[in-house]
Amino acid sequence: MDQLALLFMLLLGALLSVPLGARLGLPAPVLMTVLGIVLALLEFVPNVDIPPEIILPALLPPLLYAAVRRTSWRQFAANKRPIFLLAVALVFVTMTCVAAVAHAIVPGLPIAAAFALGALVAPPDPVAATAVAGQLGLPRRLVSILEGEGLFNDVTAIVLYHVAIAAAVSGTFSPWEAGLDLVLSAVVAVAVGLVLGWGANRLLGVLGDPTLQIGLTLLVPFVSYVLADELHGSGVLAVLTTAMFLAEYASDADDVMSRLAGHTVWDVVDTLVTGVAFGLIGLELHNAVRTASGRWTELLGWAAAISAVVILVRLLWLLPATWLTQRLHARRDHDEDIPTSWRETVVMWWAGMRGVASVALALAIPLETENGAAFPNRDEIVFVAFGVIMVTLLLQGLTLPWLVGRLGVRADTEREKDYEKALAVRAAKAAKQRLKEIESVEELPDELSEQMLRRAYDIGVRISPDLGDEERREAQEQRARRIQRARRIKGEMLSAARHEVLAARSEPGADPEIVDRVLRHLDVRSLR
Repeated sequence: MDQLALLFMLLLGALLSVPLGARLGLPAPVLMTVLGIVLALLEFVPNVDIPPEIILPALLPPLLYAAVRRTSWRQFAANKRPIFLLAVALVFVTMTCVAAVAHAIVPGLPIAAAFALGALVAPPDPVAATAVAGQLGLPRRLVSILEGEGLFNDVTAIVLYHVAIAAAVSGTFSPWEAGLDLVLSAVVAVAVGLVLGWGANRLLGVLGDPTLQIGLTLLVPFVSYVLADELHGSGVLAVLTTAMFLAEYASDADDVMSRLAGHTVWDVVDTLVTGVAFGLIGLELHNAVRTASGRWTELLGWAAAISAVVILVRLLWLLPATWLTQRLHARRDHDEDIPTSWRETVVMWWAGMRGVASVALALAIPLETENGAAFPNRDEIVFVAFGVIMVTLLLQGLTLPWLVGRLGVRADTEREKDYEKALAVRAAKAAKQRLKEIESVEELPDELSEQMLRRAYDIGVRISPDLGDEERREAQEQRARRIQRARRIKGEMLSAARHEVLAARSEPGADPEIVDRVLRHLDVRSLR
């Protein structure tokens, strides 16, 4: 088996892990990690040979962009306090605690190298957290916090990692220079993200065609990451800024085809890249195994100790942080999402799995320092990092569904239904208001006006049937059955038409381009 065949196997596994995970009640990323481990243990499977410096630019931009599309800037702004406590403060605390313990237990480990280890294992993985949260039906407030933490903690951790690596390589460290680098990295990233987001938004309008627009959105995350990185900014923060700008300003309510096609394409990209990323985590196990040759007891002990630090620090941080946030939330009128019970806090604690960023940063540790000497304790750092990743991904990832069920943490379906009903009311009112505006400038027949008014009412009832009274609900149900029957008949008619057009494609003298154009018209009609 060669590298290309291995890639295709991971892509196939990414697709199969979704229905298998749904059936087993396990997160698909965790299953892909297990698949990677199994493949790594097979003799005929080659070792993965991917330059560490391209892992982050290749995998993180599409994953981050896909995650941001499911959120909004206002959601982050509303939850800035809990996100700051987790994505910035907790990363600092975790890095410091890991560095202190690693420096104490690993003989000869310099403090700068220990901080590098702390930085690369500090951030929970945004993809693993959101994938797990989405499948388990957690309350939306927890999902929002996990998404915000996962998206922003990589920014903090990667900058701290580069500062620690620079100190270990050069042998010197200046807190003022490190702080200045952190600020400049953020400023450059935000500037690149905003400029690129503005330019991409204008270009989307010029392109017009949905196919070209979606193609541009596939390129934008990579361009944003690489451009910011070239200018010594944070590539992760640049991608987040660009994605948020486009999500806020590049959405045309009437561009139905682009929106539907874009969601489909990005769902496919998200599924495939996520599967490959977590499959690679398992495949990289051979590096750790090679490092541990003859030193299993010692290295496993260090990995277990650091894993315990990472897990316990998150718990010890979350308990007071949640209590403080709840107290501040009670005193002020805030709309931020916070855990409302100790059960939700425990779930947030156990959802802190490490993943793609930690793997890439561990593998990207330089082989040598500036004076030509070997990077201090590089093999030990890589092994411990992989140990932490495996413990958090497999132990926490495989047991989180059981923990959620045991604690009974579930989404507030009543609140979600109320919000859906409120949106349905707003949609119906907007439709009725627009009908009144049309009637004020156009003279509509009474029959048409009544029909359109009924359609406006139906908009809300179809979204949320609870809006109608019992009599109207029954009428709506009867109308829905008639519509469903009509759609079935229409679907069969369109199916016959499509079959006939496809048959014409094989006839002598047929023009495939014209046939495909007619087929697209029929496909669009099928969506209506």
